[in-house]
Amino acid sequence: MRLPKNIWRNTKATGPYFLIGILLSALFQHYVSPDAFANLFGSQRGFGVLMAATIGVPLYVCGGGTIPLLMAWLDSGMSMGAAAAFMITGPATKITNLGAVKIVLGAKHFTSYVAFTIISAIIAGVVVNLFV
Repeated sequence: MRLPKNIWRNTKATGPYFLIGILLSALFQHYVSPDAFANLFGSQRGFGVLMAATIGVPLYVCGGGTIPLLMAWLDSGMSMGAAAAFMITGPATKITNLGAVKIVLGAKHFTSYVAFTIISAIIAGVVVNLFV
């Protein structure tokens, strides 16, 4: 009895974010041209990684919701490194995580944490682009 109850509870908790991700991916596929997207996140690999890492900070909500969005972006020309950078900055800068980090580390170290996260994501994205 616990398994169905937990499945339902988790579905209720993550389902709306997943649906929002599907909606956003549909909107991006319909309204953003693949050429524009490829120019922003794909052709200039270093700049695309930088943009994806930067966008990952405020945009990230839930991992399940970003998967369909990233799939649409990858189909539109996003590089694998840019996708990796987006997925690194997202979980590390989720609003609940940032609140906890700021309380534990204080304002000075909080800023360092965010900067380190973005820099690490950019480095990881560039490395992924080099080898994938």
